[in-house]
Amino acid sequence: MLLNKLIKFFSRKRLREIEFFKKNPRVAQEKIFLYLVGRAKNTEWGQKYGYTDIKAINDFREKVPIFSYADFEPHIKRMMAGERNILWPGRIKWFAKSAGTTSSRSKFIPVSKETLKNIHFKGGRDILYLYLKNVPNSKVLSGQHVAVAGNLDSAPAKGIFVGDISSVMLKNLPWYAKFFVGPGIKNSLLKNWEEKAEKIAKIVSKKNITMIAGVPSWIAFLLKKFLETGKKKNIFEIWPNFELFVHGGVSLKPYQKILHDLLPPERVNYLEVYNASEGFFAFQDELNREGMLLMLDYGIFYEFLSMSELGKEKPKTLLIDEVKLGENYAIIISTNGGLWRYLIGDTVRFTSVFPHKVIVSGRTKFFINVFGEEVIVENAEETLRRACQSTGAIATEFTVGPKIFENNQGAHEWAIEFERGPDDLEFFRQELDKSLRELNSDYDAKRQGDMLLRLPIVNIMPKGTFYEWMKKRDKLGGQHKVPRLSNSREYLEQILLFAKI
Repeated sequence: MLLNKLIKFFSRKRLREIEFFKKNPRVAQEKIFLYLVGRAKNTEWGQKYGYTDIKAINDFREKVPIFSYADFEPHIKRMMAGERNILWPGRIKWFAKSAGTTSSRSKFIPVSKETLKNIHFKGGRDILYLYLKNVPNSKVLSGQHVAVAGNLDSAPAKGIFVGDISSVMLKNLPWYAKFFVGPGIKNSLLKNWEEKAEKIAKIVSKKNITMIAGVPSWIAFLLKKFLETGKKKNIFEIWPNFELFVHGGVSLKPYQKILHDLLPPERVNYLEVYNASEGFFAFQDELNREGMLLMLDYGIFYEFLSMSELGKEKPKTLLIDEVKLGENYAIIISTNGGLWRYLIGDTVRFTSVFPHKVIVSGRTKFFINVFGEEVIVENAEETLRRACQSTGAIATEFTVGPKIFENNQGAHEWAIEFERGPDDLEFFRQELDKSLRELNSDYDAKRQGDMLLRLPIVNIMPKGTFYEWMKKRDKLGGQHKVPRLSNSREYLEQILLFAKI
């Protein structure tokens, strides 16, 4: 394709830049750090923390504490009212509404012009450049694309716009990129998720779609909707040239069997991305290989916090060249949208250093550790995948919480919705326990002789339970995710009560 050749020509400089930061991660990050501090030194925030006097990263870590969203919220409210030069120079017009997995109160993340240009859109271009490098004969640009977006909300002030990050990006797409939006911008931004799904299904069934992007759970739902609408048996009857699924937001593992049936990996390339309202962080630069390349020359400066340091009054953070393989780290970011030493709540594990590649291992708030078992989301998702594989079951959604008995023993209680349930629930329960014991030595120790933890409890949920529960909470589609783990029974009890179990 001529377009592929043109992109290959224009991408040469960028590919050299990527190779540079892969080999020189600390140099690339120090450059970003100095740029961020220099740009923000005359803002209200920069003056408060003496950015003019900060010449090195250690100065920054000494002067500026680690912050949560609650610390930024008063400043962001002022920015949303139209005030200038608060966290970042100038007036910020766009704010990404983070749906959050659990909280009913939304977060609003500033999205500056620099954030759009040098983080989100740069990430999109880099995905294309490296994908075409890996698949030079790709036909992904011969058709249109489906990206499942959220919607825009009412503006809090004149000239201020709010929506989830996918909708913010769609509204600001460069003119040439709009031609590739299969459903069209207007339809992609419809507020009602069910109306949007119906409308998109009708439109794209008549288009030459070559790529789809979104959260695995909602993409699986949409693909089934497309097949129903088109009265077809497989996706290639609708889109014969389909070749790429870009996924992120939640792990693919719980939905792998369903999606592989819909989009067989022998015909479709799967590419994982790690993006969020706060920024675009990483993506797979090598297909069929675990780990996403952490992009170190966007407008983001990274610090990493060992889980043993989390919660300390003065935690010690690590820089990019100090991290180790296999350990879980909480991510702290400073960005060109005005977030400074912000603990975003995600945890990552490095699968490679030089180049630095990560997988998302969970959330700092989503874990079960009632008895010292330290089970994280990554453990639970892989456990369920293995149990399904060994029993022939196909799970669609799940959540897990602790159960405590009167004798101070406990168990993990699962609520699982299946597309195809296990023939023998007791055997499935044994496999679930066996898999988690193999994956997590702390859990295994607590299971010895049923001393602290008993076998897990498994509740099979009626089909559609999680969808209807999310709908009731006004959390359908887009960026909304089912909470996987909780150290309390909050979400588990809600699900069980909703299903009347």
